[in-house]
Amino acid sequence: MTADDDVVRVGPDPHPITGDPHLSPVLPGSGWPTDPATARTPVAHGPGDVQHLAASADTLAELDARVSVCRACPRLVDWRETVAREGRRASFADQPYWGRPGPSFGDPTADTLIVGLAPAANGTNRTGRMFTGDASGDFLYAALHRTGYANQPTSVGAGDGLRLTGIRIVAAVRCAPPANAPTPTERATCATWLGRDLELLGDRLRVVMTLGAIGWNGVLAATTTLGWTVPKPRPKFGHGARAELLTPSGHPVRLVGCFHVSPHNTYTGRLTPPMLDDVLLSLRN
Repeated sequence: MTADDDVVRVGPDPHPITGDPHLSPVLPGSGWPTDPATARTPVAHGPGDVQHLAASADTLAELDARVSVCRACPRLVDWRETVAREGRRASFADQPYWGRPGPSFGDPTADTLIVGLAPAANGTNRTGRMFTGDASGDFLYAALHRTGYANQPTSVGAGDGLRLTGIRIVAAVRCAPPANAPTPTERATCATWLGRDLELLGDRLRVVMTLGAIGWNGVLAATTTLGWTVPKPRPKFGHGARAELLTPSGHPVRLVGCFHVSPHNTYTGRLTPPMLDDVLLSLRN
């Protein structure tokens, strides 16, 4: 299980912030800003590999590196890399595309976690940063800045100086899926990465906010597998929904639901900036 050198890549093209040339998909360890992986990072090629590599990751940084080169789900690998080579949006056609799973982003010492659904084909799949490069990210990071979690209101791409304090962002599924719809098998495979993330955070974790029902259900599935105490009946997702989970040591972790920051919700007014701000501010309580 070593870095896959057989991936077909195109380019190189200049990174939109640094100007450095990169192939698409991006080679691990080739100098992409904040790339957690190197050419020696072990690669998962199936669910069994994911289980082994997740369990043996001793730090969040090591876990992020392994997540960022995962090839366990053939359909997702094919889609993300095809978009990176051939399906670029016209406005980004001259940019390199990350074309790999999205690692976590934010404060590595945070006690608060945001869990989204999955990367967007021309967002995270292009920029390599969670919720970056599309309208959903614009809406989310503006709110994180208003509520004191981000040092700036915009997230353009890796290397733009954005920093988060007290909060970290992951996704239930780490690769861009066709039609934004991961299969149950793909969600189950990726839940192993999320579960290890929760294990490594341990009793430092205080609250988890999920963006949408898939993130909510992904957290409940991962924590149940880890032996956490989950309320019965199983808590249902809703905007502002709350539930208390207990780690195996008895440490309480608050689960908070929020409508997803997708254009479908934000353009229609189902989720407004004040609504998102209220949920984010409540995480500090």
